[in-house]
Amino acid sequence: MTTPAPRAAREQPPGRVLVPDLLCDPSRRAEPLCSSRRVPADPARRTGRPWGTAFAAYRGGAGARRARDGHGGPGMFTAAAESFLRQAREIQQEELRRFAARVSALLQGPEPGPEAVDGLQRLHLTVAATKYPRKLDGEFVELLQTVLCSPKSPEQIQVLCAAILREMSPCNDLILSCDEIQDTKLLSLVSSVLLAQGNKGEVAAVGQRVVKALERRLPEGQSARFLLPVLANVLRLSPGSLTEEQIDVVSKKLADWLRYASIQQGMAQPSGGFFSSPRTKQPAPITEVDGAVATDFFTVLSVAQHYTQDQWLNVQTFSMLRNWLLCYGGKELNTLNPGARAGVDGSETPPVCAAGRAGRPLPPRERLRDKAFEYCQRLIEQSSRRPLKKDDGDLQKACLIEAVTIMDIICKQDSFYVCRAVSCLKVLHSRICGDGTYARALLPIAQFFLNHSKLAAVDSDAIYKHLFTDIPAQLFHNPSLAFEFVQFCKDNTQLFTDSSSIFRQSFPNLFKFLAWNSPPLISEFVDLLPFLLDPDTTIEIFHLLLDLPCLTAALDIQLRAAALPASEKAGADPAGKPATCLEAFRHPLYKSLFQYLLRTKAAPEDAPESLVPLRQLLGSLAGSPRVVQCAETVPVLLELFFRVVAEFADGSLINQLVVLLLQRSDQLYEIPAFKEDVYRVLGSQLATLCGLRPALLVELSTEILEFSGAVSNIQSKEAIFTHLAWAVGEFLSVSHDKRCTVEQITRFFEPLEAVLFEITQLRPQASTPSCAPRAISVLMATLTKLAARSQDLIPRVSMFLSKMRTFVQSPAVTSVYSDEDLEEILIRATELMNLLKMPSVAQFVLTPPVASTQFQREVNDSLPLALRMVTQLLEPAPGSMPV
Repeated sequence: MTTPAPRAAREQPPGRVLVPDLLCDPSRRAEPLCSSRRVPADPARRTGRPWGTAFAAYRGGAGARRARDGHGGPGMFTAAAESFLRQAREIQQEELRRFAARVSALLQGPEPGPEAVDGLQRLHLTVAATKYPRKLDGEFVELLQTVLCSPKSPEQIQVLCAAILREMSPCNDLILSCDEIQDTKLLSLVSSVLLAQGNKGEVAAVGQRVVKALERRLPEGQSARFLLPVLANVLRLSPGSLTEEQIDVVSKKLADWLRYASIQQGMAQPSGGFFSSPRTKQPAPITEVDGAVATDFFTVLSVAQHYTQDQWLNVQTFSMLRNWLLCYGGKELNTLNPGARAGVDGSETPPVCAAGRAGRPLPPRERLRDKAFEYCQRLIEQSSRRPLKKDDGDLQKACLIEAVTIMDIICKQDSFYVCRAVSCLKVLHSRICGDGTYARALLPIAQFFLNHSKLAAVDSDAIYKHLFTDIPAQLFHNPSLAFEFVQFCKDNTQLFTDSSSIFRQSFPNLFKFLAWNSPPLISEFVDLLPFLLDPDTTIEIFHLLLDLPCLTAALDIQLRAAALPASEKAGADPAGKPATCLEAFRHPLYKSLFQYLLRTKAAPEDAPESLVPLRQLLGSLAGSPRVVQCAETVPVLLELFFRVVAEFADGSLINQLVVLLLQRSDQLYEIPAFKEDVYRVLGSQLATLCGLRPALLVELSTEILEFSGAVSNIQSKEAIFTHLAWAVGEFLSVSHDKRCTVEQITRFFEPLEAVLFEITQLRPQASTPSCAPRAISVLMATLTKLAARSQDLIPRVSMFLSKMRTFVQSPAVTSVYSDEDLEEILIRATELMNLLKMPSVAQFVLTPPVASTQFQREVNDSLPLALRMVTQLLEPAPGSMPV
């Protein structure tokens, strides 16, 4: 009696490999590794449209993933993929060498079968699983090349051999050449290996060979469908490898494939079974996505059960059309007709719209543009049809974006098409602008009008206004749209600055994208922010950046409120206090605050007196992961903000920023880590602003003294307080501002002295206020600098510094600070006290001249060295000779 196979083996789906270990004997099977990489005999028999690996891979997204996984079939890796990848990465070189030897023996057998396929699959996974190239024996690499080029090798084995050789690129043992290969499938595989080497000479050779194959009539059974992906890769790697004549030849072919593909469906391949009918049915016509019979030429949006070879070429041509036109479309042609006539309605028709072509035969590249333009117009018409399947609807949107982009490129290269495109795209925009699912298509439409509206003499402000007002406000939560929208703004910053104010006016809307999609958009906003800043927008953007986490929380509430049933959207009781954020969203007490925070355009004059109530209300969302992520991006953008503003800010704007900086330090969203990071940035930038304009210390003395005189600020906002105290000591000098009189210096000295006294005073029954040792050191240095400029203050500072030894030795203090910190405080106090014993030296050292040269800046930076030198002079080391 035969022993039944294990249940796992009996239930194994076709084409699956079951292995207990990655490189074990294939006969020992336990777990699924990966699906079979069988090459389908005809992709048209497996899918209802000619999309597969061509345009879907080109556009990215799910289609690209399906293409990578193998012609839209199931993914290569199963749920066990992660463990097998780990196994593959841990395989040592010797084990890999032994396994390659086993695979070599299988490949050299009389007829390599499933075991050879299984071994090649495992080997491919092993060499592809690591970032560094794996080393295989030279003889084995030569065998892979031999098997790849052998006409007797099964197609699946050829595909796997090519995949392994690509993963090993660049490979020194490569002897492949595509010069003599006639079979287009094999030429495609060999070319993919050669292109992976990254050698420009090989890329050029592959390009020449592929173009030669396309020039001649292919033998029966051969198809150019396998060569176009290779040509697309050549285009990407080395566009200069084709000659002018070759470009014209390929352009002619592409134009024919675009426009003249068959409008009849392909025939199903006979199965050869007993019940297969010998009669051939009349091929059916292609249909549209809504099921209607197509009455115009074939496009990528045409539907059929089976596809012909020229229909597949049509799809592949469209997938590479954009790059081909960008590389070889040619410079913009002068098609303006000086004898342009007036329009029918009496208005003057732009010359470009009145120009015409007198039926002359077009050169290949112009002809390709002409056919491509017709193709894009047909796609736009097809996109208006209601699809029967959801996937076809997604495909319509992707094709629409591509079609508008290609039309834009064509119009840049030949202005003859501008007027036709303008009328077509205006109708398209009016049709899709109210449908949020088409939002991504609005970007290339806007790009087209930015590029061509002046030439066509059309007003396109309504298109820009809708794009920048409605789309971000409604679809900020769409991550792909957010990225493309911000990228669109980056690509057009200069153009918007020159032609329209909509871009600058709409910056609050743009920040909604950042607030909701912070991590992926931070680098884009780093590039974009400088273009948003000018003297008119600086203050409002400063508030926006500080309120960015609060904006994220408000957007969250907005989305939740929009999702509520109609019965729950009734306005809240104006007399009662809202219990939740959702209730507050429509409550009269908070409604205006929400509206301002969620505004769609700049409105500095509408700013409420304070958003503190709203920040407190939204405090319950401070722990939300999205809010926390947004908060982490603010310090980066704040530093950039101040760097950019420093380049154009005048004295008045700097003063405004300093006042706001001190005010807003009390009005931040309650996230402890966020506040600490913001304080750090604001402190360092406050010192920079004081350095840019030292006069602000006198002009804003009331605000500065109010802030620096509060002991609570040194404890809760140590970074800001310390930098402000340092700036006072550094820049409050007559060398920076003639208004720095003795009275002014004394005015600053007294509150700072009181703060230092407060934090260092030893009380018998009260604990010493805790603050950073750096703050104590900076305050001591600032008071010493001020005393050096007003020598009547020297006795007060000297007496204070002399008491610091008692302070650092107090048990209440030693329990708070480390020994290293206390030692630094004592050393600095001693150095400063010694310096004040020589007032003239102190004034020279502590009030250096304004640094206008690199030498002076280096001298000013050497203050610690000067302090040590003075200390050594006044306190010689034991045993040294007295001076």
